[in-house]
Amino acid sequence: MNEFELIKKYFSKLSSNNKNSLRLNDDVFFDKKQKLVISVDTYVEGVHFLDFRSPDLVIKKIIRSSISDLICKGVSPKYYFISGSGNRKSFTKKNLVMISKSLKQEQKKYSIYLSGGDTTFSKKLSFTITSVGFSDKIIYRNRAKIDDDIYVTGNLGDSFIGLKVLQKKINLNRNLARYFINKYFHPNIHTNITKKLFLIANTSIDISDGIIADLEKLINNQKLSYVLYLNNIPISEKLNKLIELKITKKIKSITRGDDYQILFTASPSKSRIISKIGKSLGIKISKIGKICHHSQKSQIINEKNEKIALKNKGYFHKF
Repeated sequence: MNEFELIKKYFSKLSSNNKNSLRLNDDVFFDKKQKLVISVDTYVEGVHFLDFRSPDLVIKKIIRSSISDLICKGVSPKYYFISGSGNRKSFTKKNLVMISKSLKQEQKKYSIYLSGGDTTFSKKLSFTITSVGFSDKIIYRNRAKIDDDIYVTGNLGDSFIGLKVLQKKINLNRNLARYFINKYFHPNIHTNITKKLFLIANTSIDISDGIIADLEKLINNQKLSYVLYLNNIPISEKLNKLIELKITKKIKSITRGDDYQILFTASPSKSRIISKIGKSLGIKISKIGKICHHSQKSQIINEKNEKIALKNKGYFHKF
């Protein structure tokens, strides 16, 4: 079974008397009375990051991916807790100095503060990040409406190429390789749009497992479907170059996750204000599709107006 089937079958009922848990079907815990918003993420070597050769970069990646859970809900992260399980090989003095330096940089960049955590000995390296923010409202999942437009911030796919470069499955020249690896380790988190989301978004999520997988999570408890237009999904000029050279395919690159961009739906009447917000903040915000009635099957349309069949919708943990 995958992670969502596991949660639904064994743990959802345990949260039935706790409305703040949001039925374990959102990225966060939200207590409106206490104005408290919390997210928890675990990252395991070999699953969420390849290895620990660059501990300074790995830590930055997991911090940013963790706080993006709050940001896509319209909440600014304030505090974080970090727990690490490792051994003498992973937690050398050199590595710990590098980790500490990176955390200091991330704290300054995102105005967040280390507030606690734990360390344990383990043969397998892993980190768990708890992010905390304060708000009396959030943007929930499963609040999309029929005829909503679907939007995404930034570009998709660069991180996936960076991973393939690190895995030595794609060979690029030094400058291109450096660009994509940097995108893999340094996802561009749009903190300046956080509060603006309340003006435009009906529902939202960050793209961690892939645009298709996360879009389906966004509407999973609603009788809705979607249509996405492949040509409208934003990519960088450098990724477009690789596609033109047939090094990769667009549909493959954009559906594998690790982008941590914000995926949201909005009423068609919001299109003008969305464009205005994007320009004022210097953030690319692209309209990529539409929410439809469930009687219409979900589909992806390519530039030739043809339906695309997907074998892989994104990343899923399987147990």
